[in-house]
Amino acid sequence: MNKLLTVIAAAVLIAAGQRAFAQCADTAGHVPAGRAGWTSVYEYYRDSIYRINNPQGKLDAIKEHNTNAGISLTHENVVPDIEYRSKMKDTLQILDLYGRETFLMKAVRDDETGEMLANEELDAAIVSARFRNVAERHGKVAIQFDIVVPHSMMDSKWQLRFDPDMYILEDSVRLDPVIITGRGYRKAQLRGYQQYERFLSRIVSDTTAFINLRQLELFIERNIPQLYAFKRDSSEVSDELFYSYYGVSEAKAAEHYTNKLARRRNHYRILLKERMYDRYVKAPIVTDGIRLDTVLVDMNGDFMYCYSQVIDTRPQLRKVDIVLSGAIYEQEKKLYSIPAGEPLSFYISSVSMFADMAERYLTQILERKVSASASYDIVFPVAKAEVRNDLAGNAEEIGNIKKQLVSLMEDETFELDSIRITATASPEGRYKQNERLSLKRSESVSAYFRSWMKHYRDSLEAARGFRIDENGRIEREQVKEITFQSNIYGENWKGLDELIRRDASLSDEEKQFYYDQMDISDPDERESKLKTQKYYKYLKDELYPQLRTVSFDFYLHRKQMAKDTVHTTVLDTAYMRGVEAIRDRDYDAAVALLAPYQDYNTAVAYVALDRNQSALDILQGCEPTAQVNYMLALVYSRLGDETKAVQHYLASCGQDPAYVHRGNLDPEISALIALYGLNKREEDIY
Repeated sequence: MNKLLTVIAAAVLIAAGQRAFAQCADTAGHVPAGRAGWTSVYEYYRDSIYRINNPQGKLDAIKEHNTNAGISLTHENVVPDIEYRSKMKDTLQILDLYGRETFLMKAVRDDETGEMLANEELDAAIVSARFRNVAERHGKVAIQFDIVVPHSMMDSKWQLRFDPDMYILEDSVRLDPVIITGRGYRKAQLRGYQQYERFLSRIVSDTTAFINLRQLELFIERNIPQLYAFKRDSSEVSDELFYSYYGVSEAKAAEHYTNKLARRRNHYRILLKERMYDRYVKAPIVTDGIRLDTVLVDMNGDFMYCYSQVIDTRPQLRKVDIVLSGAIYEQEKKLYSIPAGEPLSFYISSVSMFADMAERYLTQILERKVSASASYDIVFPVAKAEVRNDLAGNAEEIGNIKKQLVSLMEDETFELDSIRITATASPEGRYKQNERLSLKRSESVSAYFRSWMKHYRDSLEAARGFRIDENGRIEREQVKEITFQSNIYGENWKGLDELIRRDASLSDEEKQFYYDQMDISDPDERESKLKTQKYYKYLKDELYPQLRTVSFDFYLHRKQMAKDTVHTTVLDTAYMRGVEAIRDRDYDAAVALLAPYQDYNTAVAYVALDRNQSALDILQGCEPTAQVNYMLALVYSRLGDETKAVQHYLASCGQDPAYVHRGNLDPEISALIALYGLNKREEDIY
């Protein structure tokens, strides 16, 4: 019987050893060598079983073999809104640069005959490349990668935390972590929360629970029956009434029958809440800022998670690197730091690189004589025309006028010739009187600033100094005298019309009454009609003062210009801002600026926003350069016309071989290159 048990035990051990042997060999990547005899095999399998079933053994194996998680490219196409046929065409008929009919097929050269033979390739099951070309769309780039974790790194008692780091230009950004939690680890987490909840359940929130209400009630019933009688009705016993019967307050009575020890214990538990949370919940379950926290029930087999991230592009951004690192935890104790692996690179293709940065010019007609206008609010005394600095707001307004005059007199491009001044009046009073007052005020303002400019001109001439001519005579540089003109305007009814139209305080009926009076030709009669209205005081106090303005019309001419008009070319700044917006990847602004031009750069902006039909309408009318042909290939590919896409791509490569390399950077074109075996030697294509 003992021999039979020994044989059975040996068979079981060997079977378990074989399973452990296979799993260990798969984990470590090698099989034991040089072992001989039952003892050696037994010890090796025993050690293997220990490493597989014991967390510490797993950890030792991970450290020994530098086991690591990895990131790899996904099989999925990350270019949004683009679909290619799952079934490859045998041949594709196109026209080459010279209009010749050409057939393309997926083919390889036969080593013996030299002929091109059709060939069908199967997709690889594993993507081993460490880079991918991704396309920018609407100023954003979508990248996807797989996080692959070998089963040998996982244990029910562990939590694996992975941190993807993204490197963009000189910056590094830590993306949301991915967490893989073992079932035992999560059970321990939940057990900690349950223990903490039990602790919280012992905290009493109702403070009256510590009062012995029965003893308090018996005391009142025996000693204050009159007060106890209130229990049988719905009356509320105030603290004053309670005090009047017994001589103590209700609060003091309640305090006397309170279990103070229990209350102190409860208060102590409240103070311990934070400490007990840290004691029981050693590994909190975090939900914010986590991309994935999955609990694995079955730890057999590798784990894979497809990670997707959308980033905003920026100028000069050509490549994004993703590096994965992490750690193994057991109840917040870090067991092992997973070192950073090899980076996964994403090369960004952007149509902004196709923008034509050549400067664009406009033909501009320059007039020798120009004019400018400005309006100022100068306050005059009632029915008078004197310019006074001490009236409300005049000092600041007059200072603004002087600054404007100085800037015009010292302008390097224009020379000030004359100034026409017009003072307007409000409608109150007789029209003829207001006309005369308007003229007087215009003349007063003209005289004021003519005097000021004379003193300024004298100081300017003194500052410029003098020079001695060849005959020894002193010559001072003269500053041109400015001519002032005073204009008569009268009552400013036009300004009042605009104020009435924009006013929010007047009703529609009040405004309509005002508009009806505008048919009266006599301004004095018109004003009399307005005086009959209740809102006339509002007009007089709030709107009329805004009509008393002084306008300056400045007349200038361009220095060093003899002809009345000159045709010249100037840089089209609006167009160039649109081109810069493309390079800065602000495509909405680019379209807004370039839409009126409907040229090649407008098409580039449309392509960047996936407005492919609008781009196609423009590109079809452009000269078929290598750039234009490549953009047409891109657009036709997006619109699903593979024949035209391939035709224009090959045309661009024939015009400029640099587009052979560029085609690999744009996913739409690279898919066609792989699909039809493009970019072979010229004799293989044409």
